Amino acid sequence: MSKRKLNLLVTDKHVEGWDDPRMPTISGLRRRGYTAASIREFCKRIGVTKQDNTIEMASLESCIREDLNENAPRAMAVIDPVKLVIENYQGEGEMVTMPNHPNKPEMGSRQVPFSGEIWIDRADFREEANKQYKRLVLGKEVRLRNAYVIKAERVEKDAEGNITTIFCTYDADTLSKDPADGRKVKGVIHWVSAAHALPVEIRLYDRLFSVPNPGAADDFLSVINPESLVIKQALLNRR
Repeated sequence: MSKRKLNLLVTDKHVEGWDDPRMPTISGLRRRGYTAASIREFCKRIGVTKQDNTIEMASLESCIREDLNENAPRAMAVIDPVKLVIENYQGEGEMVTMPNHPNKPEMGSRQVPFSGEIWIDRADFREEANKQYKRLVLGKEVRLRNAYVIKAERVEKDAEGNITTIFCTYDADTLSKDPADGRKVKGVIHWVSAAHALPVEIRLYDRLFSVPNPGAADDFLSVINPESLVIKQALLNRR
């Protein structure tokens, strides 16, 4: 896309500026979290040519995905929280050890607070589901990441029928290990301790345009993706 069209996006306030994370600029990529190594890898893959060429965004996204997966320390956040209460959990809470990277022990670990009331993502629970669904289902078990195996027993709903609380029991002998009786628990979900959750604003960025090549559109402004930025209030595990 030409600089003239990019400038129009800025001056007409379709984006927040040249460094908007949706913009195809170095400053925009930096704000979105792209590392220098991922950008260099992208340039290496596509090569250099004198001809105009259209490169799929997926190629660039693949580079940063690989780089972050290899090097980024992990954290847990819940974007659409629903409360989960572990009814047989005793005590005020404890600290559980989590690796900063699942495949790199040299990156160390961190202590994360755990308690009998936690938040999980609403998408990680269903009252009914088929066998392909590997998260929490009413009457079945799942593992809380780097913590215990829990079983969903019942739910509480509001007047509109929305689930407000999931009530569970836990297996106290499964902290970061398999159940002693050999039963298999395949699903793993992330969580945040309710007493220690840090409220944060999450900005979910999607592609700025709804078509692969907006520069070829008669009116490129008409193909701006209205869902390119979604802002949500989420909960983050304190590090």
